[in-house]
Amino acid sequence: MDYNGVIVGLGNPGAKYDHTRHNCGFDFVSYLVDLAGREGEASQQNGGKFSCELWRLRLPKLGGCWLAAKPQTFMNLSGQCVQPLLAWHKLKPQDLVVVHDELDIPAGELRFKLGGGNAGHNGLKSITELLGTPDFYRLRMGIGRPPHKGDVTNWVLGRPDGDDAKNIENAMAHAADTLFAFADKGLDSAVRAARKAS
Repeated sequence: MDYNGVIVGLGNPGAKYDHTRHNCGFDFVSYLVDLAGREGEASQQNGGKFSCELWRLRLPKLGGCWLAAKPQTFMNLSGQCVQPLLAWHKLKPQDLVVVHDELDIPAGELRFKLGGGNAGHNGLKSITELLGTPDFYRLRMGIGRPPHKGDVTNWVLGRPDGDDAKNIENAMAHAADTLFAFADKGLDSAVRAARKAS
């Protein structure tokens, strides 16, 4: 089957990481799968050979058929899922949208871009290394920085609360709209949609 592309939400597997800031990519894939189940089609695939949970999605606003994945390799080894997944399905890095948490963006705000650096994000670093290029699309979900210059590790592995939690939850629908804009009209449209949502 030919796919329009693959959406990979980054996170860490296991219940202790559920709904942490670092796992907002996982949460977005769950949101998208639920949406496809209601408004289109979502069928779980066997992602074992790629070390991921894997779905095939059809959504009217997304156009065509897409794959959506949650790597089960742990964040720092995300490339070990993404590279074979793309290779097996004969997809290029330009067919990949990685959804990940971003410290340098306020909680609940979004940005969309092609390529660039990894800003210390080990999931992006692993994917870039194994694909041999940074030129894939990134849907960046803001989680903000810790209020006191403290331990970033505990911050990203903690669960948001209060306004941050509400803003990140509300961002899921905006993130889907950004993805739809990308599928429909490409990069510039997605960049605008992401900023408009913020």
